[in-house]
Amino acid sequence: MFKTNRTILLVKVRESIASVLPITLIVFLLCFTIIPIPTDLLMTFVFGVILLIIGMGMFTLGADLSMTPAGEHIGSAVTKSRKLWFIILMCFLVGAIVTISEPDLQVLAEQVPNIPNEVIVFSVAGGVGLFLVIAMLRILFKWKLSYLLIFFYAAVFVLAQFIPKEFLAVAFDSGGVTTGPMTVPFIMALGVGIASIRSDSNAENDSFGLVALCSVGPILAVMLLGMVFQAGGGTYTPVEIPTVETSRDLWRLFSSGIPAYIAEVAKALLPIIAFFALFQIFNLKLKKENIYRISVGFLYTFLGLVLFLCGANVGFMTVGNYIGRQLGALTYNWIVIPVGMIIGYFIVEAEPAVHVLNKQVYEMTSGSIPPKALSRSLSIGVAFSVGLSMLRIIAGLPIMHFLVPGYLAAILLSFFVPPIFTAIAFDSGGVASGPMTATFLLPMSIGVCTASGGDVVSNAFGVVAMVAMTPLITIQLLGLVYKLKSRRSQTETVKEEILVDNEIFEMEENDEQL
Repeated sequence: MFKTNRTILLVKVRESIASVLPITLIVFLLCFTIIPIPTDLLMTFVFGVILLIIGMGMFTLGADLSMTPAGEHIGSAVTKSRKLWFIILMCFLVGAIVTISEPDLQVLAEQVPNIPNEVIVFSVAGGVGLFLVIAMLRILFKWKLSYLLIFFYAAVFVLAQFIPKEFLAVAFDSGGVTTGPMTVPFIMALGVGIASIRSDSNAENDSFGLVALCSVGPILAVMLLGMVFQAGGGTYTPVEIPTVETSRDLWRLFSSGIPAYIAEVAKALLPIIAFFALFQIFNLKLKKENIYRISVGFLYTFLGLVLFLCGANVGFMTVGNYIGRQLGALTYNWIVIPVGMIIGYFIVEAEPAVHVLNKQVYEMTSGSIPPKALSRSLSIGVAFSVGLSMLRIIAGLPIMHFLVPGYLAAILLSFFVPPIFTAIAFDSGGVASGPMTATFLLPMSIGVCTASGGDVVSNAFGVVAMVAMTPLITIQLLGLVYKLKSRRSQTETVKEEILVDNEIFEMEENDEQL
C-alpha cells in the first residue's frame, strides 16, 4: 500500500508543480522587470513555493484517501436511518464541526471589527450547519437549487441595506473563506453519500450545490452580527516584511511557524477524526483495511496542510503584500489591473479544493464535463474578479456596485443553463476563494490600497467575495455553450437519421420498380 501511495504522491506532486509554476514565473517576471524584490524576500518566496508544492501534493492524496471516503460513508449511513430528525441533527453537527475546523475561519474572525473571535467562529459555524441541513433536505426532497439561491441571496442583499459598511466586505468574504480545503472535500463527499440512496437519474447531479448553499450561511451570520454589534473603525494588522540575512535565518523563519501550524491543523482535523471514529464504532463497522487506508489518508492530509499553510502564510503573504505596495505606489498604478488579472488567472490552479472539485465533477459526470474546460472557465472568472477588485481599490468604489449586478446575472443565467452547471458554478465560487486567495491576493490588495491611500477595511477586503462571485457567471456560460452544442449535435443526428431513412425508402422504391 505504501508503495502505491508513494507512486500516487509523485503524480500529485507533479500536478502541484504544474499548478504552482505559472504563478511562480509571474512573480519572477515582475521582480526582474517593474518591481525589484529584495533577494531575501525572493528566497523566502522560493522556499515557500517548495513547501506549497509538496504540501498540496500530500493534501490532495490525503483527501482522496480519507476525507472523501469518510464523508461518503457518513452521508450514506445518516440517510439509511430514514429518520428525518437524525438526518437534520447529524448534518447540522457535521457542518458546524467541519467549519470550526477550517483554518481560514480564524483569519476571518481577526478581520471583523469589535466582535469577539469566539462569537464569530460559533455564529459562522452555526450558519454553515443550518445551511448544510437545508442542502441535504434539498437532495432528499428534490428542491430546485436555483429557487433556493434566489430566495437566500435576496435575503442577503436586503439585509445588506441595514448593516454598517465596515461589515459588508468581510461578510461577503466569509462566504468564500469558510468553504476551504477542510470543508469542501468532506461536504461534497457527504452529498454524494446522501444522494446515493436516491434511485432517480438526477440524484448524482443533485449531489452538487452543497458548497453553494453552505457559502450563504456565513454571509448571513456576519450580517446579523453586524446588526447587533456596534461598528467601529475597523483595523487590520499590517504584514511585516521579514529580514533574512543568512540561510540559517531563512530556516528559522519557516521552522518557527511550523509548531503553530501543527497545532492549528491538529485542532482542525481532530473534531472530524473524532466524529468519524464515533460513527465507525456505533454505526459504520468498516473493515480494518478501510480504516487503515482512511487513517493513512488523515496523516497525509495533516502533513500536507501543515506544509501548505506554512509555505503560503510565510512565503506568499509577504511577497503578495510587497508586490501590491510597489504596484500601488507607481505613477501608472493602473497597471495593477492587468497584472492582477494575470495573477488571478493562474493562482486559482494552486487552490487545493479546486482539484477536489474537478475530480468530483469528472467522476460524477462520467467525463462529460472535461476538467480542462472547467478549470479554464474558473481561471477566466477569477481573472476578471481580481481585475475588478483592483479597479475598485484604485477608484474607491463600493463593493455592492459589483456584487449586486454580478449575483443578479448569475441568478438569471440559472434559468437558461442545465441545473448541474448552476450547482457546479455556485460550488466553484466557494472553492476558488481558498487559502491562496487569503494569503496572496488579499495581502496584495491591502498593499495596493495602502500605497494608493484607500480605506483598507472598506476597499481592500472584499477581494475574496469578488473571487467567489465571478465563477458563478463564467461556469454557467460554459453550461450555456454546452447546452447549445448538445442541441446542435442532436439536430445533426436527427438530420442524418432522416437522410438514411430517405435513402432506404428510395432503394425500396427502386427495387419495387425493377
